[in-house]
Amino acid sequence: MSQGLGWEFFDAIYCITLDSRPDRKEAARTQFALAGLAGRVEFLVVTRDEENPERGIYGSHQRCLSLSLAAGARHILIFEDDVFFRGCNHERLMAAGRFLRETTTWDAFFLGCLTSGSRPTGLDGVVRVRYRCLCHAYALNRPFAERLAQEPWQGIPIDGLIRAMGRDFFALRPMCAFQGLISSDNKTVWLDWLRTLFGGLPMIQRGNELYHNNKKIFILLHLAAAVAIGLFLFARL
Repeated sequence: MSQGLGWEFFDAIYCITLDSRPDRKEAARTQFALAGLAGRVEFLVVTRDEENPERGIYGSHQRCLSLSLAAGARHILIFEDDVFFRGCNHERLMAAGRFLRETTTWDAFFLGCLTSGSRPTGLDGVVRVRYRCLCHAYALNRPFAERLAQEPWQGIPIDGLIRAMGRDFFALRPMCAFQGLISSDNKTVWLDWLRTLFGGLPMIQRGNELYHNNKKIFILLHLAAAVAIGLFLFARL
């Protein structure tokens, strides 16, 4: 079913899910079917690390990488089970696959994340990004996956390790994968509360993407507003 939809670029596709949350596994399965991924995703069912959830998440992502590498995968796509899709444009996804095949130095490609900046690549559907965090939908090139798979747990969450070790990060434009509003193991209570206050991760992710992909426009609008206010105040003197 995924043939001709862009997903064929990925040799191995995994989704991490907890054995204590079969409802999340079924919700993810429904999302994958809607996105044209029925039958393509292998679920890695894990037990929550009660002592250190972040360590458990780290180990689960590494397990996906190890299994994929052992199977000879070149391009590895990993999801977390609270992922959902909005606006999945398969033509852009196929074009992104062609772009990545020709870009041999890429480390990671994100279908959804938070960034600290982005810039055009020459292809409308792909941007180069400065990755910040979130690991609910991302792909790794084999050389980078091999490096990550060998790193022992040192108290750094998986998104922090990707950010620290990687250099060439790209993302689909617009991103199509979002993380659900339910709480996740790799969030502290106060951070979860803060994200909910600002509309939840889906709204934060979309706002972050719109800002960084259109930063010049936002800056010009703010400058125009500042000039307009200045002229208005000057006229009233």
